[in-house]
Amino acid sequence: MTTIHVITKDNLSLYEHPLEEYFRLRHEVFVRERGWQGLHRPDGREIDAYDNSNAIYLLAIEQDRVVGGQRLYPTVLPHMLSDVFGHMAPRGILRADRVFEWTRYFVVKERRMGRTDCRLLAAVQEYCLEEGITELTAVVEMWWLPRWQQTGFKVKPLGLPTTIEGQPCIAASITVSPESLEQVRRIAGLRGSVLERNTPLSPAIRRVPHVAA
Repeated sequence: MTTIHVITKDNLSLYEHPLEEYFRLRHEVFVRERGWQGLHRPDGREIDAYDNSNAIYLLAIEQDRVVGGQRLYPTVLPHMLSDVFGHMAPRGILRADRVFEWTRYFVVKERRMGRTDCRLLAAVQEYCLEEGITELTAVVEMWWLPRWQQTGFKVKPLGLPTTIEGQPCIAASITVSPESLEQVRRIAGLRGSVLERNTPLSPAIRRVPHVAA
């Protein structure tokens, strides 16, 4: 069964190898699959300035391997929308203790037809509700908007679409709510929490092998 592990600076040492796999899978998905050549790195790891001690990761782990993941980052600090894509939010960048940026979301190819996607979407709503985060911001391809609406997310565009790496993309905010969580849980067939918090990993998971670069 897929569980979503919450990784913060407080338990980072337990997840050294799964995080390394997450960075390599990000390179596989965003550079090799989607063609975002600006993210290419010779070491096969997609990692940026926001992968630091302020980042929060929600990793989907199934049978000792990472099958998906996502990252949250405080908007009160310089973040991707403010630093790189500010022109996509002409009405202003949302910055508050209870607003986080949501980035680097993916599911590995062989799990995209299952419920891993919905588990990750449920996890981000659940984690934010527990932590008092009321809103998320993100820059995404336009096809994300109907996907979010299908799962009950309340989405508000922050500007007009802009072409990035050949794809029409948009900056948007997502309201965190119990209603959105319940809707995505129904779609995923979930009856309760999907989050694993501060749970020591088994030796097998700690030794998750790196994927090929």
